[in-house]
Amino acid sequence: MKIFVTGATGFIGSAIVQELLRAGHRVLGLARSDAAAAAVAAAGAEPHRGDLEDAASLRAAAAASDATVHTGFIHDFTRYKEVCDTDRRVIEALGAALVGTQRPLLVASGVVLPGRKTGVTEEDRATASPDALPRVATELACDELAARGVHVGVLRFPPTVHGEGDHGFVPMLIDLARKQGASAYIGEGQNLWPAVHRFDAATLARLALAQPFAPGTRFHVVAEEGVPFKAIAEVIGRRLQVPVISKTPAEAAAHFGWFAHFAALDCRASSKRTRETLGWTPVQPDLLADLDRPPYFAQG
Repeated sequence: MKIFVTGATGFIGSAIVQELLRAGHRVLGLARSDAAAAAVAAAGAEPHRGDLEDAASLRAAAAASDATVHTGFIHDFTRYKEVCDTDRRVIEALGAALVGTQRPLLVASGVVLPGRKTGVTEEDRATASPDALPRVATELACDELAARGVHVGVLRFPPTVHGEGDHGFVPMLIDLARKQGASAYIGEGQNLWPAVHRFDAATLARLALAQPFAPGTRFHVVAEEGVPFKAIAEVIGRRLQVPVISKTPAEAAAHFGWFAHFAALDCRASSKRTRETLGWTPVQPDLLADLDRPPYFAQG
């Protein structure tokens, strides 16, 4: 198959590109700059110039491909609602090229959107509005496409997608611990972060494209249902040789800043149905084992 991938040079998207190429697929990777185009070509894929705000380019690439995987996202938390609305428009543009076809579209989302703390499953749907939780717009856009018969599936990722080259939440915690001179958790630190290795996530995406699924299907890209936040803080503290301390909810903002909301995140997520449906078995190191290695603590 020829597969169009947005976010093709990103942490998750680049792993998916490699997985698809190894499986013998041709990959068309979205590239918004000369440097990104060069990176896509170096990976063995075909660059497609455009960006997430270029609807015509997105429609053209989706129309020219047998399948589409949308992992691109503008990671600008200073205008979060705006970029979530951009993501909605991206999904609408991709879907417009796929109405009336059986060509699959996989869209990246998150497992915390349903708003439950324990036992989030593939059957759960978001209960918040986009005004209250802007990222919900992604799944609502997918549901609108599914109602039109578009073969869309949602890849729900956990807060932590780990592996070498990670520049997400865990590196942020490491940087915070360095700056504050302590690795902290909130309360007893038993709030849970689901996790998956980027290579296991890439395998799941390939498997999801390889078999039919009902429009609107949610896939949980979750290898570990929930890792205690305190355990993450302890590895970071030991590696940096700084104290591991508890902060009260009232003290959390002073230590974590804007990240306090994420440090308090508590969500156990199941991938049981996804594993059974796709035959997916994660094989990469778990989060704590992966974190407890030099690459996460190298200062470049």
